Amino acid sequence: MHQARRTDEAGAASIEAYFATETDDPLAGAFAGKRAVHPFLGMRPVPDGDRPATWAAMRTARRDGKSVAYVHVPFCENHCLFCGFYQNPWRASDGPAYADAVVADLARDRDAPCQASGPVHAVYFGGGTPSALAGRDLARMIEAATRYLPLAGDCEITVEGRVHGFDDDKVAACLGAGVNRFSIGVQSFDERLRRRLGRKAGRREIVSFLERLVAGDRAAIVIDLIYGLPEQSLDDLEADIRMAAATGIDGLDLYSLNLIPGTPLIPALERGKFSRPVEPGRLGSYFERGSQVLAAHRWEGISTSHWRRTTRERNLYNLLVKTGASCLAFGSGAGGFLDGRSYRVDRDLGRYLATVAAGEAPVTHIMAQAPHHTLLNAIKGGMESGRLDIAQATAALAEIGGATIGAAIQPLLEQWRRAGLLRLSDGWLELTLAGRFWQVSMTQRLIEWINHNIDAGIPSARTLSTAKPTGETV
Repeated sequence: MHQARRTDEAGAASIEAYFATETDDPLAGAFAGKRAVHPFLGMRPVPDGDRPATWAAMRTARRDGKSVAYVHVPFCENHCLFCGFYQNPWRASDGPAYADAVVADLARDRDAPCQASGPVHAVYFGGGTPSALAGRDLARMIEAATRYLPLAGDCEITVEGRVHGFDDDKVAACLGAGVNRFSIGVQSFDERLRRRLGRKAGRREIVSFLERLVAGDRAAIVIDLIYGLPEQSLDDLEADIRMAAATGIDGLDLYSLNLIPGTPLIPALERGKFSRPVEPGRLGSYFERGSQVLAAHRWEGISTSHWRRTTRERNLYNLLVKTGASCLAFGSGAGGFLDGRSYRVDRDLGRYLATVAAGEAPVTHIMAQAPHHTLLNAIKGGMESGRLDIAQATAALAEIGGATIGAAIQPLLEQWRRAGLLRLSDGWLELTLAGRFWQVSMTQRLIEWINHNIDAGIPSARTLSTAKPTGETV
């Protein structure tokens, strides 16, 4: 806990607050625990009274650079214990009306500059559980996206789903409507762990489903795996990865378990239903084992948490959205980014349906991003990929606030190098294995330190957030 106390006591003005612990085992001890990048760092909420005028301006602004679209399906048949994205219980009777609303949502601004200008390079149908919908409703939503969005010729169109209930007819409906990528939430092939975490499909059903998707050879097939689950051993994780590789899928995400407040897993742990999850200091060994197994199978790491076996897998939506690409959002609970502002579509399902039926935009929150958000997004994207053009970032910072601010990150990066988290060569930062494991924690600290220096050095930037680091959580 020494690192967390030092961070709290030092405050945002001390660079030492952002340092890693220099240890012989940085995978285990560089920081006190893993952190996520705060999505609202440096952003200011737009007052409710200003929202209509702000949204009107956003609608008329043309999109520049890369763009994606996100379509949210806010239903799940059950609340898996670890999941922080649960929104509404699934009832089959809700499907047709929700699909109608999403189609209308997509159609409403089809001629507005925010939607009609510039190609959309990736569309992601996420949730929730999109595959819970009937095949005809899924197809209607996908077809509406292809009709009302100006898709790039090589647009990646992903449908997220779970094996349970995702039958061959639904798969065919998705493919026929234009889907070219499936992202399947597996988490683990271990049947004992799956049952206890609320997953319904068994190992044999999962493997058979994935093998059929692969044999169809019509889309990229990727899955999610989680490490650090309660009662999961290193050998369990290795077995999961080897089984995934054996199915012939194109890519996989390897995520650390995150104990999210409000999820059912926390009270289940408190009641003693499970032994405790993997201790924070041991999570790095799981990431290391997983990376080693994937390397042995000659899979390519294209981000700090994503690997691919074939070039068919591009992971385009995830990579672009993390670099600050414009994002058009549709569906209850979806989040987007346009014209330097983030926005949220109404999470309340009934209100969303009524607002769309009235022909109005169901936008409930808008946040104005920091003036230097383009630079921060480039840094986030570089860190996510495991390599960052430091020379370019330093020059851009110097342009914003002078040579002192441009050079402010160098002592922090040098300390991280000594701590075994990165290498510095020819103006580039390259993350080590330990750095890839701690990437999100490092990115959060780097952005906080940049914001502090900009705010301290430029009087006109005093409105920027300078949130100081807090004690670590896992």
